[in-house]
Amino acid sequence: QVQLVESGGGLVQPGGSLRLSCAASGSIFRFNAMGWFRQAPGKQRELVELISNGGTTNYANSVKGRFTISRDNANNTVALQMNSLKPEDTAVYYCYADPPYTVTNWSRYWGQGTQVTVSS
Repeated sequence: QVQLVESGGGLVQPGGSLRLSCAASGSIFRFNAMGWFRQAPGKQRELVELISNGGTTNYANSVKGRFTISRDNANNTVALQMNSLKPEDTAVYYCYADPPYTVTNWSRYWGQGTQVTVSS
């Protein structure tokens, strides 16, 4: 059974940095896209940034130039380096991983979420 375990959330002051990590266990295949969503109170979950298994990235305009995603295919991990954090970045961050589309009963895998709070 595939599990995604996140780490690295916490409280940080505006302008500070955090690094989120997500490790997948139990996988027998190489994931397609991996990435991060976030959900702030009262708002819909939104894509933050994703990275394909070939290294192509896509990100929300709100994090451009501040967040950087990376992945290690050999270890099935994905990380999100967040710099110049703003109070509006406060949210629960969820990592995800997409299995190959040839997998029977395809379903996206999600982590349990990690809280990021940006406040002085």
